[in-house]
Amino acid sequence: MNILDKIVLDKRKEVDLKKSIIPVSQLEASVLFQRPTVSLANALRNSNSGIISEHKRRSPSKSVINQNNSVADVAVGYEKAGACGMSVLTDGKYFGGSLDDLLLARASVQMPLLRKEFIIDEYQLLEAKAHGADVILLIAAILTRAEIKTLSELAKQLHLDVLLEVHDEEELHKSIMPSLDMLGVNNRNLKTFEVSLDTSKTLSKLIPDDFVKVSESGISSTEAIQELKPYGYKGFLIGENFMKTDNPGLSALQFIKSINQEP
Repeated sequence: MNILDKIVLDKRKEVDLKKSIIPVSQLEASVLFQRPTVSLANALRNSNSGIISEHKRRSPSKSVINQNNSVADVAVGYEKAGACGMSVLTDGKYFGGSLDDLLLARASVQMPLLRKEFIIDEYQLLEAKAHGADVILLIAAILTRAEIKTLSELAKQLHLDVLLEVHDEEELHKSIMPSLDMLGVNNRNLKTFEVSLDTSKTLSKLIPDDFVKVSESGISSTEAIQELKPYGYKGFLIGENFMKTDNPGLSALQFIKSINQEP
């Protein structure tokens, strides 16, 4: 069993437990449930930098990344830096995140927020909406085509953008459907944890232009972004690169400035 299988197994137990404690009616009664959402896909289409910054305390491959910064400070720093949006890890066991992080980020900024989570159940979309998310992540590696369809169509009903993440050609082919907004290519091989930008380059030709193309993982330099832009990528998800510094917002600001200064 690889790490992804393990995470999904734990996630199913966690979601079942939450469902037994917090009814759907309670999520739908949240003040944020009625909030008009902001489209990350549109923000990326109209941006020069295309940076989606991330709040991440730790990960299975890196253990501790940053336990010191408050999510509110990080969010404000990213927004000031000019990030298009922010990804907030809400998985507790493996990434040290929570839905409270999403709530605190939402209270601090106006920019689009992505709930980064291992989504396997419609209940998690209602949670995302109730805690102020604008975007949800669906991971093709853990979902069937039917599940991707059901979840992405519900997301559209809730006015949430959908970023679907793929790792290879097989996942991409099973996933393409009209209810997605963005297609993210994860450059990290989930079995070996090795990272290669060639994954984004190879798959870019197979992604229809209707979708905003996003490259994820292993992007730590402005050169990497300049390398990927000719392949049609509009979004670049950067997590550890900013979070491993003492001031993620300042790191993002310097990074985005240097992108905008390049010809």
